[in-house]
Amino acid sequence: MKRILIVDDEPNVTRVLKLMLERAGHAVSTAPNGELGLASVLADPPDALITDIQMPHMDGRQLVREIHQRLPERRFEIFVMTSMTERAEREWVRAIPHVEFLEKPVSPRQLVARLAQVFAAELPIAGSAR
Repeated sequence: MKRILIVDDEPNVTRVLKLMLERAGHAVSTAPNGELGLASVLADPPDALITDIQMPHMDGRQLVREIHQRLPERRFEIFVMTSMTERAEREWVRAIPHVEFLEKPVSPRQLVARLAQVFAAELPIAGSAR
């Protein structure tokens, strides 16, 4: 069972994503802003993080940058949910590994499928040494 952290200040979005991810067999925790999300990641890093960009106290951009700075060897994937389509709004992630954008509105089914791909890629190939 993979552990996923959702960081979003919109309770309806959090509720829908949490329900779909739990139905897919994941353990899901949530945080309503970047500050609490960062504290959760630092205390017990998840297997994947899903965050919104626009939030109070610490936005998703700041959250991702803080995680990258404090955990430079981080291996878990971060999904950034955004409705911002301007190229300049997306350029900041190029220097940060294991970060990808999800277009809002996020399809929970597509998210579950994408997470399955990410987690499957983590599995060692049978008979090989890693």
